[in-house]
Amino acid sequence: MSRRVALQAITGGLTLPLAGGCVSTIGPSEVDLVWGRRGFTDGRFLKPRAITIDPLDQLYIVDTTGRIQVFDVDGNHLRTWKTLDTANGRPTGLAFDNTDPESPRLLVADTHYYRMLVYSPTGELQTDQQIGGVSGFEPGQFAFVTDAVIDTKGNHYIGEYGASDRVQKFDRDGKFVAQWGGTGSQPGQFLRPQSLVVDGSTLWIADACNHRIARYDLDHTTPKLVSLWGTEGDGPGQLHYPYDLAIDSDGSVIVCEYGNQRLQRFTPDGKVLSYWGSPGHAPGQLYQPWGVVVDSRQRVHVLDSNNHRVQRLAAF
Repeated sequence: MSRRVALQAITGGLTLPLAGGCVSTIGPSEVDLVWGRRGFTDGRFLKPRAITIDPLDQLYIVDTTGRIQVFDVDGNHLRTWKTLDTANGRPTGLAFDNTDPESPRLLVADTHYYRMLVYSPTGELQTDQQIGGVSGFEPGQFAFVTDAVIDTKGNHYIGEYGASDRVQKFDRDGKFVAQWGGTGSQPGQFLRPQSLVVDGSTLWIADACNHRIARYDLDHTTPKLVSLWGTEGDGPGQLHYPYDLAIDSDGSVIVCEYGNQRLQRFTPDGKVLSYWGSPGHAPGQLYQPWGVVVDSRQRVHVLDSNNHRVQRLAAF
């Protein structure tokens, strides 16, 4: 398949509208904005590792300096703060909690400190809402935390990898409820459950090192596996280290592949609809991407991690 992208030069890594691009099974896809560059000051990144979006279409991005930066959807910097500790490692998961619009929260998977941190949208640490902080195998203890999300009832789901590949469930007060998983490739097991996404009564999991996507029904004390799809490979519909996913307004599943350095769009049952991207550094190309979100206008924002930038797609 031809992989063509209409390119314009990017001077100094500044934000720049682009003139289109195409890598899709069903038609053209436009890259309408590329922004960000390598660096340590506000508006720049050093290998950004997670992205989430709030109801105001503000993007929250954490990189390997441990900074959380907030931007509008056009890449304009709004604010920055630093996570609590960074000597052991940096966070790799972010999720926005708007279950209580009066007290919105940013959930942070503080990977190498075995915990979920909570911040206000402006960066105030909510110490009383932390879950975890102790390494171990018991309920409420963690290996390396990958992601933390919340459902409409206020239950938290926290993924982890390393010594234990599992997901733990906690109630709105942080009390342990259930756990499931374990290291392996059988249905219900995981090899690095890297990204968790709640969509209504469904929990989606990017089971990264099993190269597949899992879907769970949340209407059970211990969520029930509904479907499992994906095989390892680089062909259309195959996956290679899916690190993140997002659910679009039409119910389709957008998967960000760290290994294949592309995005793919699937039906909820795993039928591929389209794909976009190829390895490289030009607009429309990706270098080990880690994250993807969809804004209120159905534009897709991909965290092009090792290119230290974000690309925005009008469609694909």
